[in-house]
Amino acid sequence: MSLNSIEICAGAGGQALGLEMAGFEHQSLVELETAACQTLRFNRPQWNVIEGDLRHYSASKWKNIELFAGGVPCPPFSKAGKQLGDQDDRDLFPEAIRLVSECKPQAVMLENVRGLLDSIFDDYRLKIITDLKKLGYVAEWRLLNASDFGVPQLRPRVVFVALKKEFSDTF
Repeated sequence: MSLNSIEICAGAGGQALGLEMAGFEHQSLVELETAACQTLRFNRPQWNVIEGDLRHYSASKWKNIELFAGGVPCPPFSKAGKQLGDQDDRDLFPEAIRLVSECKPQAVMLENVRGLLDSIFDDYRLKIITDLKKLGYVAEWRLLNASDFGVPQLRPRVVFVALKKEFSDTF
């Protein structure tokens, strides 16, 4: 059985490769940076790489896809930055929610920096969960360390997973 996915903010494809190894077939990968798109196309010429601003992308073509994934920009939440959250122009969580509402995937997986779990963002995280609940999803934030999954570096990442309500009991 083939599992299909869309990935936003795909970068040079690290998460995409992991999803490919997990059995996902990418229907669309969206990335703004030209060099990252060139890397994606070079390494996986069969992938449908969309180069451009996520704000101009529509996911409606991919109704009921199995997975909507991505690594939206981290600077709005990073301790190395100003932690402006939704006041930062680079915050693409609202765009991710818009795209989820368009394609209605079975599951959503978004990753970001540890700073997103800081108390300053409690209301922000709750809003994202609430927005997806209105769309029929059960969602949760988790802190994971990449080294626990075979990545040779200490790299804590916040992972957001949302499943359609009918599938949430099995996760």
